[in-house]
Parts: sequence; structure tokens; C-alpha cells
Amino acid sequence: MMNAKEMTFVQHLIELRDILLRSVIAILVIFIGLFPFANEVYSFIAAPIINVLPQGSNIIAIGVISPFLTPLKMALIMAVYLAMPYLLYQIWKFVAPALYQHEKQMIVPLVVSSTILFYAGLLFSFYIVFPVIFGFLSSIGPSIVDFTPDIQYYLDFVLKVSFAFGVAFEVPIATILLIMFGATTIEKLKANRPYVVIGAFILGMLLTPPDIISQTLIAIPMWLLFEVGLIFAPFFVRKESESDSPDDSPSAQQSTTEDHSTDDTEEQDWDDDEFDAEMDKIEAEFEKMDEEFEGNASKKKPE
Repeated sequence: MMNAKEMTFVQHLIELRDILLRSVIAILVIFIGLFPFANEVYSFIAAPIINVLPQGSNIIAIGVISPFLTPLKMALIMAVYLAMPYLLYQIWKFVAPALYQHEKQMIVPLVVSSTILFYAGLLFSFYIVFPVIFGFLSSIGPSIVDFTPDIQYYLDFVLKVSFAFGVAFEVPIATILLIMFGATTIEKLKANRPYVVIGAFILGMLLTPPDIISQTLIAIPMWLLFEVGLIFAPFFVRKESESDSPDDSPSAQQSTTEDHSTDDTEEQDWDDDEFDAEMDKIEAEFEKMDEEFEGNASKKKPE
């Protein structure tokens, strides 16, 4: 149930400002902690491509200030990733007053599971996808071309692909939310399973380099996670349906009231018909009495 005390629009803006301020402070605190280790963080992220480079080779820096700014940018993005649980908690805290009690009970496990799945997508991309992709890309180029990626381009590629996998691993949460809020049903999703598989491969083609290996590495997990969402969705739907008893629901009460009112109306209409019939009989008796009275009076009148 919503809070009894309604908040004004200005109060909502003030609360949103406080949440954004706390989120920024949390990211800055983590970033300050990572700042002295920015170079080490970037070296850790660059490990998948360093392992596939020729012996003695290394990534290069084309920009003048790239060796300074790129590790700082990586540290900032890492701070955002590490602060993700706190950011999601702040979002839940902002929307919680507008939710019903049974919705609050479902939001908490969804927020926790979405955070775990996002981190799982990042780890999957780093430890499984990147070694396969970089190994493939380093082996298909001409022999006269040295495979020495730029430090900034490598960071942009890693951030794009890792974030894509983090979002792709949210497929079970998206499936559960669509079913929970009535946008679709489990039966419809099962019937459209072939289109979901095709869509996963198309999305994998758009998010990954143009090779069948990386496309398959993101499409198959998305399809499997979609099946996981179908498995767990009935539990959330059941909790929502059980919270509202059919006998106590407003629609049931309204239908019951309408049935009683219909019966009362029919009974009232039947009573009116009987009343009209009785009145007609009484009027007919009065008319008959008047005719008899006039007949007797005419007989007694002298000629």
C-alpha cells in the first residue's frame, strides 16, 4: 500500500537529489581508493589481449595523454561496476514508497539476482569470451601486419562488449518482469521460443565482432538464461496471485453486489406487476358498482 503521507513534487525532487548525491559520493569514494592502482587495474584488464600478442609485443598508445587518461577512465568505470549494488539499492529505496507490500517482497530478490547476473556477465566476458575473441582476431590478420592494438581503442572495445554481456545476462529478470506485470504470458513466450533464439543470435551479431564464434558465445547464454527465466517466472506469478484472494477482491465483491441488486430488481419488478393487476381489479369492481348504482337509480325515478 502506498504511504499515507503524500509527497509533493518538490519533495520528490529533493529526495532524488539526495539519492543521486549519495550515489556519486559512493562512486567517488571507490574511485579514490582505486586511483593509486589505476595502472595495475588497467594491466589486469589488458591481460586477455596481452596473452595472445606475439612474444615481446605490447599494446601501444597513439594519443599523447592516453597513457595517463586511459587508466583513470578504467578506474572510474571499475568504480561504477563495484558500486552497482549500492546504486541499485538507492533506486529501490526511491521507488519503494510507491509499491505495494507484495511488490516490495518481490523487488528485493530481483535486485539481488540482477546484481549477481550482471557480475556474472562481466566475468563470463572477461574469462571466456575475450580470450576466444582476441585469439581469433590475432590469427586472421595478414602475416605482414603487426597486431598491436591501441590502449584507448582496446578499453572502448572491452567496455562495450563486457557491458553488453552484463546486460545480456539480465534476460531472466526481464522475462520475469514481463510476465509479472502482465505484458505477456509464459505460454506465449514458449510458443515464440524460435523467434527468441533468432533474436538472441541477431543481438549477438550486433554486440560482438563480426565472427561466428563470439556471436555464438553471447547468443547461447542468452537463450539458456531465457529458459531459466521461464522456469522461475511461475514462482513470482504465484506469489502475486495468492496475495489477492478471489473472494476478497474488489471485482468479486462488485460482481456479488451486482448479482444481489439484479435479483432485488427482478423481485421489485414482479411486485409492481402484481400491484398493478390488483389495482386494475379494484377499479373494475368500482366501475361495476357504479353501473349497478346508476341502474337502480334510473328504475326508482318516477315517470
